[in-house]
Amino acid sequence: MQPVRKKVQKFIAEHKLLTPGNTVVVAVSGGADSIALLGILANLPGLQLKLVVAHVNHSLRGAESDGDELFVRRVATEYNVPFELLKADIKGYAEANGLSLEEAGREVRRSFFREVAVKYSADAVALGHHRDDQAETILMRLIRGAAASGLTGMRPKSVEGTFIRPILCLSRGEIVEYLEKGLLRFREDSSNTDVRFMRNRVRHELLPLLRRYNPEIAERLNQTADALAADEELLDSQVDAAFKISVSIISGQVRLNLALLTLEPMALRKRIYRKAISRLKGNLKQVSSRHLADIDALIQGCRGSGSVTLPGCITAVREYNVVIFRKSEDEPQSLCETVIDQCGIYTLLPGVEVSVEPYDGTSQDFSATGRNTIFVDSSKLPFPWTVRPLREGDRFVPFGMQGRKKLKDLFIDRKIPVAERTAVPLFTCDGVIFWVGGVQAAENSRICGVAAKVLCLNIFSYSHNVLS
Repeated sequence: MQPVRKKVQKFIAEHKLLTPGNTVVVAVSGGADSIALLGILANLPGLQLKLVVAHVNHSLRGAESDGDELFVRRVATEYNVPFELLKADIKGYAEANGLSLEEAGREVRRSFFREVAVKYSADAVALGHHRDDQAETILMRLIRGAAASGLTGMRPKSVEGTFIRPILCLSRGEIVEYLEKGLLRFREDSSNTDVRFMRNRVRHELLPLLRRYNPEIAERLNQTADALAADEELLDSQVDAAFKISVSIISGQVRLNLALLTLEPMALRKRIYRKAISRLKGNLKQVSSRHLADIDALIQGCRGSGSVTLPGCITAVREYNVVIFRKSEDEPQSLCETVIDQCGIYTLLPGVEVSVEPYDGTSQDFSATGRNTIFVDSSKLPFPWTVRPLREGDRFVPFGMQGRKKLKDLFIDRKIPVAERTAVPLFTCDGVIFWVGGVQAAENSRICGVAAKVLCLNIFSYSHNVLS
């Protein structure tokens, strides 16, 4: 077996990228790297992979782009494998979405490759990145600013496992040698010399300069990335453990328990914030170290409330002992007024219902009522009742007390987030509050002596934390 193939086969086994008989979508641009990738995967002994060639015509270089498409189609025919094509208007997509050409191309390619993978029930999508690409990526991230996790560079397998990089163990020199020995033709992309693109400036200007200081700079950068990746694996396991303990996901919102979170070191906290954002956003695009620092300042600060706006329409809101990460469209809904004029089940909010039923028990301790369940004397509190949201200046007499209390103070005492207070149902009879639903009963709901008709009210399927 050729040394290059042997090296790739060992790399695939070490990182568990593929198993015998897997179906693999191979991203082929027609350039040296992707042609080498296809040739190696097609000739790995023992794996017997089922390959599908996928090509994106970016429509950026006119006849040259069309020539690439025709070339890759012929290559797929030579290998006797299926060929999938996407002809895309990358420039138009970039303008429509406010992206650079590089960003737009990457988004379109990744989306297309995923679609092809689904079509063929593929086990993975193989990309042709190599160790020189890795060195360029690390330098670009250093220039832009990155945490340790960013300096691990590209990994052999993406987090979700869809994308793999089987030739990440090879240098550009090894790839060229493999192509020359195999007499494999490939296409030259004229845009690869265009220094308007940052990656090309790094490749053609910065790396040659750094090689004057260390001829092995690309390999040293790769070794640094590998070392950091090993450290990140350990940190990731610690983050996962802390996330399970301090985080809950309710109604699509990620909630962090501050009492537990503040016990963690800052480095771990920031990784937890990243994971919380990623859960909602699906990625960490445009999330910077400044955003993480702002979230940490919100958590460490003395104020009981506040918020941080994050990229992707995500907001981190602190409400006393919890920080809630949510999408903007997930802002809490306010309760609408509801009239209850007979027994039955009433919807107060999506997922929040109250049942009103006659109670015929004889041994119930009615004084135990209060949060999610309450018993009332229907002769003392006759229909109709109005269920409404909080109003400025609302007061009530808490169960077991004589003096009136502001509902605002009650919510502060119970640490009910400001954003959720308008979702708390207030049950009233003749304008007087007799139950702060899910929080506390009022003194006027108390059943004294023998009641002719007792009603039981029960709130259920309530997703807000006021009832947790």
